[in-house]
Parts: sequence; structure tokens; C-alpha cells
Amino acid sequence: MSEKVLMKGNEAVAEAAVIAGCRHYFGYPITPQNEIAAYMSKRMPKIGGVFLQAESEIAAINMVIGSAAAGKRSMTSSSSPGIALKSEGLSYLAGCDLPAVLVNIQRGGPGLGGIQPSQADYFLSTRSAGHGDFHMLVFAPNNIQEMFDFTYKAFDLSDKYRMTCMILSDGILGQMMEPVDISPKELISLPEKDWAVTGTQKKRKRNIVNSLFIQAEDLEEMNIKRYEKYQTIIKNEALYEEYLTEDADVLVVAYGAVSRIARNAVDAARSQGIKVGLFRPITVWPFPKEALYNLSQKTKCIISSEMSMGQMIEDVELATKFSRPILSCTRTGGVVPMPEEIVAKIQEGAKTYVSNI
Repeated sequence: MSEKVLMKGNEAVAEAAVIAGCRHYFGYPITPQNEIAAYMSKRMPKIGGVFLQAESEIAAINMVIGSAAAGKRSMTSSSSPGIALKSEGLSYLAGCDLPAVLVNIQRGGPGLGGIQPSQADYFLSTRSAGHGDFHMLVFAPNNIQEMFDFTYKAFDLSDKYRMTCMILSDGILGQMMEPVDISPKELISLPEKDWAVTGTQKKRKRNIVNSLFIQAEDLEEMNIKRYEKYQTIIKNEALYEEYLTEDADVLVVAYGAVSRIARNAVDAARSQGIKVGLFRPITVWPFPKEALYNLSQKTKCIISSEMSMGQMIEDVELATKFSRPILSCTRTGGVVPMPEEIVAKIQEGAKTYVSNI
């Protein structure tokens, strides 16, 4: 039986983590994600968990490393500048093959920027979360139910693949409220954490969690094994959604909160007789390249829309192999694109690339 509760996106993330078995939260306050930490500060003591407001973002991510090394489901959250400060720790988590969940409720930048919503951390999340050769599995929800569902899923997948999973959201979804079904989800079978540093009780050899490899050949071997795992993730975990794409001449690509706005724009353009559809990446790493390529071959042009100067558009170009003209419809600095702006770009694409064919 479902149990629906009216919640903010930040609250839904926190409750999902609790239901998923997270009992260790380490964080540091920053707008617009503070409700996550506030929620955890109330919930964790009541369920025997640990809430700790660290002295900095750097301290928080290093606490996650220690907790994860002990095999505990652990989590931290922040917003854009705070995530940047955590980058060294994220690389260490990857180098040690430790599972953890990271939540980024994005704000405008660069620098301190502003507290309004943004999607300008796309490169940080999918390209440069830290130094070295590694990836995080990155979910980009577009409603509050997905904030809950993907946070829950992230804990399972982080344990399954022994890697960091990120929830990449923004100030719109973090602060808005919608009904959320918070009933327990189906449990998946996961391997034992026989690698965890839990004490030997003189029953086994010592486990060592380490990211340092003095011999270059040893480090190369570990990186190759890690990338073999990433290929499995690319094959099995890439998620996306299509809307009105069956006969689309124009295809809008958008993720997260912007995809909601784009959906309204698609409906408006359809009412004007333009055959347009929406492709929404749900995972932005792995980006659903194959699905977008196959769909793009049936269309005449693509509109890439996001709250940045244009970061996801690079993945759109690569996925489609530059086989279709791509127009950009972006706002940045915390400014949210309006449906009318996307409709105007759809009209431009249809006039330029569809009518003359």
C-alpha cells in the first residue's frame, strides 16, 4: 500500500536515504540544499544513526571515506561550490572503490555565484569530479518522486558497483513540493562487503583500503579493471525517457527541471502543428548515447536546452555524431528558461530544417 506525503525535494532525498539504510550522514551547510542536513539532523538520532555537521566540506567527504571503508551506507550533500571542495575526496573514494552517495543541489556560478537554480555543474559531474581516471554514476531526476526513487536506487547501485553515485539536481527541485510515495521499495540482492575494514576478529586476513599504487603497472591494471566495470554500467544502467518522439521532425533534449519546462514547450509547439518530441537523459553519466543516436536519425534537427552556457550539448553532439544540426537554447546564472523561449527555438529549427526539405 502506497504512502504519499507532501515533501520538498531535499526532504524526499533525505527520507529515501533513511529508508535505504543510510545511517551515516556528514555535511556542511550551503543554500539551496540545507533542508537535507536539517532533515538528517532530526532523523538520524531517532534511528541510531550518525549526523555530523563537519567543520568544512572537505572534512565531510573525508568522513564519508572513513565510514564507507567500514562498509556503512554513507552520504553527503552540498551545492555547487561545496561539491567542488569535495573533489579530492571523490577521487579518493574512486581510487579505493568505495560506495557512497553524493547529492548536488546546484546553484549558479562560477565562484559563489548565486543561490538560484542552475545546471552548470554538468561538466563537474560527468567529466571532472576529481583527478584521475574515474566516473560517478549520475542520476538527474525531474520531479520529487524521482528525487526519492533515484536516491534509494543510488545506495543499491553504489554498493553493487562499489562506486560513488550522485543525485544531480538543482534549486528548483530541491525547494519545490510534490506528493511523494515513500513506501519501502523492493530490495535487491547485493554482494557481501568482504572488503570492508571491520576488524578481523582473528578470523580472516586484514583488509586494507588504499588508493596508492607505487608501481605504475599496478595502477594501470586497477584503472583498466575499473573501466571494464564502467562498460558494464554503460550497458546496463543508462536511463532515458521519450515524449512524443514517434513522428518528431524536431527533437528537444533536456534533463532535470528544464525537461519539465521543455515538455510544456513541446505541447505548445505541437498545438501549432510542429512535429516535435522530447528526449530526456535520466542518467547523465552514463549518457544514453545509443538511444539518442538512434532517435536522432529519424529527425531533422535537435534543440539542446539547459540552465548553463551549454555543457550537455557536447554529449548531444557526440551521441548524434554531428549527424544533425543542433540549436542551443540556454539560460545561465540562475535564470530559468521559459517555455516560450524553447518554443521559439523549436519554431526556428522547424522553419530552417524541416520546411525546406
